[in-house]
Amino acid sequence: MPGPSSRSDSPAASSRSAVLSDSEFHARANGVLSAIEATLDRWLQEDEIDIDSQRTGGLLELQFPSGTKIVVNTQPPLHELWLAARTGGYHFRLVGAEWIDTRSGREFFATLSREISEQAGRPLVIAR
Repeated sequence: MPGPSSRSDSPAASSRSAVLSDSEFHARANGVLSAIEATLDRWLQEDEIDIDSQRTGGLLELQFPSGTKIVVNTQPPLHELWLAARTGGYHFRLVGAEWIDTRSGREFFATLSREISEQAGRPLVIAR
């Protein structure tokens, strides 16, 4: 019997998950990382907030003025995006056109915006 850590049996990780080839996953996941970087660059240019970012392959690290970090990491073997923040870790799979958390069913960009806002100390929104 699967334990509570089993992800494949959760309602959010249902058969609605998109079946992607490896190249499709890489293209979509890189698109997400690029969208995040573009938003951070825009915020810096508009003097909204200076969040440093460093990207190494499929790993994007965001460092806040307070010294806290958020990490977004692609997981090619699982076709997932992982998000690590102060509140915990999240695993997202593509469902339709959205990346959905395998446990909570929350959408990736909404979750990332919530985490960024919390760590920045003010409302900020990252969209696709």
